Amino acid sequence: MTYCVGMKLDKGLVFMSDTRTNAGVDNISSSRKMFNWTVPGERSITIMTAGNLATTQAMISLLQERSEAVENRAPGILQQPTMFQIARLVGSTLKEVILGSAAEGPESADTFAASVIVGGQIRGGQPTIFLVYPEGNFIEVTADAPFFQIGETKYGKPILVRAYEPTLDFPEALKLLLVSFDSTVKANISVAPPFDVTIYKSDSFEAGQEMRINYEDPIYQSISQGWGDALRSALDQLPNYPVEE
Repeated sequence: MTYCVGMKLDKGLVFMSDTRTNAGVDNISSSRKMFNWTVPGERSITIMTAGNLATTQAMISLLQERSEAVENRAPGILQQPTMFQIARLVGSTLKEVILGSAAEGPESADTFAASVIVGGQIRGGQPTIFLVYPEGNFIEVTADAPFFQIGETKYGKPILVRAYEPTLDFPEALKLLLVSFDSTVKANISVAPPFDVTIYKSDSFEAGQEMRINYEDPIYQSISQGWGDALRSALDQLPNYPVEE
């Protein structure tokens, strides 16, 4: 399983993904799920993946290969003119890989399903994020839906819904995401650190700030412990519902 979040803020974009992969409880490993492409001064693009690992690795490899050898090919991810066209390219490539891997029948295609978050900015356009479905179609962030999640989304969503504000600065947004990821880690063993992070500042058109946060990171541990303590304290302060003893 996987957990990835792409969030749009007034100041830019924030992406976070875990790194755990598993094929059953006795086959657990780590694999990078976040990938970045940059043309300095012109574009910065981030992709995060969830789902069948063979599918997502093949999709990333195809995108990388087609961006490096463009002769006699359709424009690759570094040549597309807009983020919308990049989302279309990612969607068609994902669908191509899934259909190419599956035997006949929709049930077989489901076995190789994956989903993708792709975001960034190209000069002449605004920073944005898309959620790409296994069928190749996609949706874009809006003011009403300013972040996307893929993978194991249910445990970390409530805190995002309650605490997200577009005016958050980058440190505040990263803290919020760490709480969301920590809540997911506590509830589901298939999601775990290290967490990969990319922070892109609007209109910079440069590679975003990248970091990897390990389980032993003292700030992460402080946030994890502090959030647990704050929840218990808040629960104690709420009124009890009257029931007969």
